[in-house]
Amino acid sequence: MPLALLALTLGAFAIGTTEFIVVGLLPDIAADYAVSIPTAGLLVTGYALGVVAGAPVMTGLGTRVSRKRMLLGSLLLLIAGNLLSALAPSFALMLTGRIVASLAHGAFFGIGAVVAGSLVAAERKAGAIAIMFTGLTAATVVGVPLGTLLGQQFGWRLTFALVAVIGVIGMIGVAALVPEQPAPREARLRTEFSALANPQVLLAMAMTVLGFGGVFAAITYLAPMMTEVTGYSESSVTWLLVLFGLGMFAGNLIGGRYADRHLMPMLYVALGLLAAVLALFTVTAHSKPLAAITVVLIGALGFATVPPLQKRVLDQAAGAPTLASAINIGAFNLGNALAAWLGGLVISAGLGYTAPNWVGALLAVSALGLAVLSATLERREVSAKQEHSAQVTAVDDDVMAQVR
Repeated sequence: MPLALLALTLGAFAIGTTEFIVVGLLPDIAADYAVSIPTAGLLVTGYALGVVAGAPVMTGLGTRVSRKRMLLGSLLLLIAGNLLSALAPSFALMLTGRIVASLAHGAFFGIGAVVAGSLVAAERKAGAIAIMFTGLTAATVVGVPLGTLLGQQFGWRLTFALVAVIGVIGMIGVAALVPEQPAPREARLRTEFSALANPQVLLAMAMTVLGFGGVFAAITYLAPMMTEVTGYSESSVTWLLVLFGLGMFAGNLIGGRYADRHLMPMLYVALGLLAAVLALFTVTAHSKPLAAITVVLIGALGFATVPPLQKRVLDQAAGAPTLASAINIGAFNLGNALAAWLGGLVISAGLGYTAPNWVGALLAVSALGLAVLSATLERREVSAKQEHSAQVTAVDDDVMAQVR
């Protein structure tokens, strides 16, 4: 494994911790700024929307800059945003810090996926992407619980300061280990945007929104579901999130391993099983042991789709992958925001805390339908090209026969 992948993984760990750490510290932050919990929740929403908007903008601005410099610039934004959050005297500045940090997310993961894939042989590309994403999954297992504990004991500002320090270490690692990769000669904004006209790229992004959105429809409301329906104590929610993170970690590695061999079958299996498990969660949520097992499975099946979906976008946008890759990272966050909103709607409608699981199941089924459609269209395109090639060959043979 190239050492450069470790540097990318550390940067991913810092960004992953930044993204999720607010969830564990939300009550402390709300109390410190004397705002309501829903208002404090804007720190989560603002970050997600910042990723969606920032991914194409940051990547577009960096089309003429080397990928290594873009990675370093992204981590610099992450550090600045976390420092601003740690020192912010007002909630408005705290939210500003979150948005500044979010601008690093899409660009780092999007460009990082391209760089990670370039560090290994073509048949190991998805595995390399999965290794980088282990930083994100490790953040949910280690970074978020530890950061939450430290924040509760010594103040939430310390947690954000420590994340900034991790960002500095990641920046040093990228500077020292990631090879210099100049921007491709053809990397112009128009060229990058042209990849988005490919229906297969758009289908892959739609699969990302719906598939991973299915995961967050359930996980966003995990705390009230586990405490009000399952009967867990509030303190147990942290460990349930650790189980979810462990599932993500395992699913990410499995998805990366098999996506290099059988990408579309891997998506079929993961999305199909994810839909089934989310539907079953409405039943297993009433049992403590079954609920814990289901949480692990949701994390594993949800993140098993990440490497194949990211590789699918890279493969289909091969001529200009950077912007498409970054926008697909934004698509994950768009799915998160959409699923959380839909889950909130069904709860507000009085359908109960398990109702978002049905929303998640329907989203996953929709993603599976798009995967089947994408593969069908691809087969037809390949068949049409083969038929055209055969016709051209036949004409050439006739011409040669006449010449003879």
